[in-house]
Amino acid sequence: MNRQLRDVARALREARDAIDSVSIDIGHYHISLLNALWMVFVVLCTFYGARLAARIGRIMVRRVSSLDPTQKVLTEKLVTLAVWALAFFTAIDVLGISLTALTVFSGAFGLAIGFGLQKTFGNMIAGIILLMDRSIKPGDVVAVSDGKGNTFGEVKKIGLRAVSVTTRDNREYLIPNEILMTSQVENWSYSSREVAISIPVGVAYGSDIDLAERLLLEAARSAPRVLQKPAPGVLLSAFGPSAIEMQVVCWIDDPEMGVGNVRSEVLKAAWHLFRQQGVEIPFPQSDVHLRDSDGLRAVARILAERPATD
Repeated sequence: MNRQLRDVARALREARDAIDSVSIDIGHYHISLLNALWMVFVVLCTFYGARLAARIGRIMVRRVSSLDPTQKVLTEKLVTLAVWALAFFTAIDVLGISLTALTVFSGAFGLAIGFGLQKTFGNMIAGIILLMDRSIKPGDVVAVSDGKGNTFGEVKKIGLRAVSVTTRDNREYLIPNEILMTSQVENWSYSSREVAISIPVGVAYGSDIDLAERLLLEAARSAPRVLQKPAPGVLLSAFGPSAIEMQVVCWIDDPEMGVGNVRSEVLKAAWHLFRQQGVEIPFPQSDVHLRDSDGLRAVARILAERPATD
């Protein structure tokens, strides 16, 4: 038995020596096939081991009930970065690479960050800052200005590079973290999820505005998503050129569900109540005044001289 083990060990040493004999010299460095295979093995073990460790770390963080969702996301990112940094330096130590040999590489890497990767690292730092100050959290409803309009939706995920915002039509926008740091952002649920909605309504002159106010309040209360506390209100905003302009102010606590459907429900209910109670919704009107002139008199003469026809 011992002889068989010695034979196996001798065969393994011969195979190792045969693989190690296949080599090339680059300057002062001697690279053999055995060393290359060992490096590939260490890199693969480090890569998959770091992925597994990072996943286990994220699972453990998610199970901590004392952290809120934002703190959990931040802790997950920090744990992931720490695991990959530890795996990198462990692999270097196992391969026997001196850190001084990485001086040139670190200088080139610094230049790459300064020129080509500054946006990437800027977004990473901005993402960490957003998670630390908790100004934007997963589940918040935000409106971000992009120069052409506002992207309105719910924050689904805060990554190291971008924030995922899902709109009501199920479109998912990936907004770089730097934009959220440097642009004006409306956070509809930063300190409270209660949001006020203003709905303009016009009634005709001559209408009973007290009756119109009661009907508008009834229409607002009938909408399922409108809160009863704070209670809806009606304001007389202006005497417009064609209508008495009023505003219905109501509150909701689920802005991620959108506001257009609430406006539609309130206006639809107001339309039916106005028709039942005889409150008129006006259409645009204008008075035309004609000044006396020779041309106008000539037209009047021509019309008066024209024979009447059926």
